[in-house]
Amino acid sequence: MDSQQKIQKAVLLLQEKFDILGRIPQKSDFDSTTVCFIKQKLGPWPRALEKAGLKEPPEVSAKEKSRLKRERSRKNRRLKKEEQKILSSKKNEEENL
Repeated sequence: MDSQQKIQKAVLLLQEKFDILGRIPQKSDFDSTTVCFIKQKLGPWPRALEKAGLKEPPEVSAKEKSRLKRERSRKNRRLKKEEQKILSSKKNEEENL
């Protein structure tokens, strides 16, 4: 069995369990060997469910969320630096008066 067939088998296992249970399958619905196989072929459980078409992927990926968080952090640091410059220049002006 080649890699693509194994991936299809993992997807099929999830889809069949969904049909039997009538809900999104949980790891506890499978034995540990099957869970290991599914995760090995499809990735972490949420991603496996997405690849099997049982769960919608998040609107914003984790990678994109991380990038946006870094951008906000950089912007906030810049604003704080500018704020500190303004405050120090005002303080210097007051001292010179």
